[in-house]
Amino acid sequence: MKGKTNEAIALYKRSIAACETAEAYTFLGWAYSQQNKYEDAIEQCKYAIEIDPDFGNPYNDIGSYLIALGRFDEAVTWLELAIAAKRYESRHFPHFNLGKIFERRGMWEEALAEYESALEIDPNYKLAQDAFLRLHAMRN
Repeated sequence: MKGKTNEAIALYKRSIAACETAEAYTFLGWAYSQQNKYEDAIEQCKYAIEIDPDFGNPYNDIGSYLIALGRFDEAVTWLELAIAAKRYESRHFPHFNLGKIFERRGMWEEALAEYESALEIDPNYKLAQDAFLRLHAMRN
């Protein structure tokens, strides 16, 4: 978060060497994504899923990285897996990401529904609020 991505990557790798966790691999992937190394980020998230397939964060993160790569069809599958994950506290993120995909495809009703789902989970999620209001206003 402070721009020390290389340092974060080194520390996550040390952490993983000491004790592999789904969280450490997911955060290592996030650090790679900050360097636009999305394929490396996806690889780390897949390691996280191997360790804990119930952990939702890496599924959403893969979906997000695939969106950044313009691979929307692939992203949808991962985002749906994130929503269904047993252990995931941030389910509003994959709903928002699905909304972005649907909006880019011109699927307004589906996009609005996903933004609304995100807001039902976290009414204070500003990105979803803004997207919902913008798209709703655009349709009127």
